Amino acid sequence: MTFKVDFKVRDYECDLQGIVNNSVYFNYLEHARHEFLHANGIDFAKLAREKINLVVMRSEMDYKQSLLPGDEFYVVVEPERISRLKFGFRQTVIRKDDEKVMLKALVIGTSVNEHGRPFLPEEIDHLFKAI
Repeated sequence: MTFKVDFKVRDYECDLQGIVNNSVYFNYLEHARHEFLHANGIDFAKLAREKINLVVMRSEMDYKQSLLPGDEFYVVVEPERISRLKFGFRQTVIRKDDEKVMLKALVIGTSVNEHGRPFLPEEIDHLFKAI
């Protein structure tokens, strides 16, 4: 299952070097994951109200090239099951005009209940079983 979200670099996301600041990529990736979950019927806010919190445990990013102001790009999201209680999102940032890979990432997460114990609610477990 592959999912993608379109973006455009905004000037204020760039640093003094005129490239997207490395920390901004975290925001792009997070937004794409939230859109993926939403598109698959997962209401992030509803889960939080039910004291079920989706949490990131690890983020790995391989920066390949830099995005510039005005660049249009998309983030590909490919979910995968890591273990019984962990799921992962393989994410790729691709510049639209030449289809160049700008960044590759693996974000690993789980969900925790109101006592801070890891578990996967049925709707999350089901999403990753389908893969």
